[in-house]
Amino acid sequence: MNTKVLKLISIGVIAGIINGLFGSGGGTLVVPALVFILGIEDYKAHATAISIILPLSIISSFIYLKKDIIQYKIALIVILGGIFGSFIGAKILNKVPTSMLRKVFGSTIIITALRMIFK
Repeated sequence: MNTKVLKLISIGVIAGIINGLFGSGGGTLVVPALVFILGIEDYKAHATAISIILPLSIISSFIYLKKDIIQYKIALIVILGGIFGSFIGAKILNKVPTSMLRKVFGSTIIITALRMIFK
């Protein structure tokens, strides 16, 4: 097995564990890993991460369903907004300059991390 495949599998295992534990991992880990470890363009990394999130989330969701720990009313309302937001985001992704995309993405991760640490 070549080095690139091992890196990809490692990224997947780490993202899967983080997704299962924290409900994130696709974007917060996969995008930087694809960009900085594998040298993939930012736009392609973001789009690829979205396709990776789906199977990770399906597996985690089945386990959460089985444990009956999902807040269905909240989930359904957020899903409705998320569908609309996803459509808009996917349409404008390649229109946002890479430098702005990195700044917004990085700032969002930093602000979220700080709120989690200090709240």
